[in-house]
Amino acid sequence: MKKRTGQSPESIVIVGCGRLGAMLASHLSRSGSRVVVIDRDSSSFDLLEAGFSGFRVTGDAVEHDVLREANLAEADLMLAVTQKDTLNLMVAQVAKVLFEVPHVIARVYEPKREILYRRLDIETISPTSLTSQELLRRVTRKREQP
Repeated sequence: MKKRTGQSPESIVIVGCGRLGAMLASHLSRSGSRVVVIDRDSSSFDLLEAGFSGFRVTGDAVEHDVLREANLAEADLMLAVTQKDTLNLMVAQVAKVLFEVPHVIARVYEPKREILYRRLDIETISPTSLTSQELLRRVTRKREQP
């Protein structure tokens, strides 16, 4: 496993520049991280804040050349946040296994797929699960109020 050296800024690769990817990239760039965003559609980069200081790579993240162009091998963290679970899983596996990225997180919409990701030692976040938990928490709280 790679180890960080010195005081250099954290290097982060984000796959997917939709609303979530753009928001993450903009925030992480503002906080001083070195950020590279990959998206197949160059117009997606329009969602980035005007002050985004990172890099943009247009291409398909399942292609190794695109991942190399994004310097994935040097990344401390890779976030796979496209709207496609299968793409996020594939890119997360490649990042973890082939590029040895120490920390990989993938968004997964289908909660049943979270188990598969965990078996592959990939950290996940599920908007479906999180929203469901929060809504149920609020319903329960509402019921408990007089």
